[in-house]
Amino acid sequence: MTVTGQETDAVRVLRGLEDGRASVRLRAALEAGTVPDGRFVGPLVERCAVEPEFFVRDMLTWALTRHPVAVTIPGLLREVRSERAQARSQALHTLSKIGDGRAWPAITPALLADAEDEVARSAWRAAVVLVPEGEESALAAVLATQLGRGGRQTQLSLSRALVALGEVTVPAVRAAVTGPDPCVRAHALATQRLLRDPDAEFGFAVEEAKRVVALGGPDGEGG
Repeated sequence: MTVTGQETDAVRVLRGLEDGRASVRLRAALEAGTVPDGRFVGPLVERCAVEPEFFVRDMLTWALTRHPVAVTIPGLLREVRSERAQARSQALHTLSKIGDGRAWPAITPALLADAEDEVARSAWRAAVVLVPEGEESALAAVLATQLGRGGRQTQLSLSRALVALGEVTVPAVRAAVTGPDPCVRAHALATQRLLRDPDAEFGFAVEEAKRVVALGGPDGEGG
């Protein structure tokens, strides 16, 4: 391919990322990942912050994972500090897919407790992937402060993150089981159930935990 041809292709991809049609944006993101080019990284990151279609965002993330981490990570780290919730969430999601430990310092307690559930959920998933060896217990303790938060999907995301950390999670979850907040206790009990049986159905575990709490339990044992 000639230099002129490469330039033309790059321009087409960059224009495609801004097109009003989702199908065109999707093809542009696919091409940006198929034929990586450093010029695509900034626009891909910027598009992640505003792209309304989930399937296009997923392709944008894939395209970014196809570029060298030395090029992608700096822009993504800037995005996790953005005022735009979607920018933070998608950047965290992409960092979790890249899986480079150099991004770990960006996973702050503030992000793990972000007011936006989708951002917090992305931060939990990224944290579990990026946490350095030896820091899992400290991460579990921070994640446990979020027990009882949000609706069913948010709680499931947190429980899955805690379960993914393994046995180091047990002390923090056990402590939450005996806390004063019934919502926290129920979520902690459901998480204990998943720690014992990762294949258990979360909805059933939550309802069972609520019944235990309502009947005056739990005793804090198990897990």
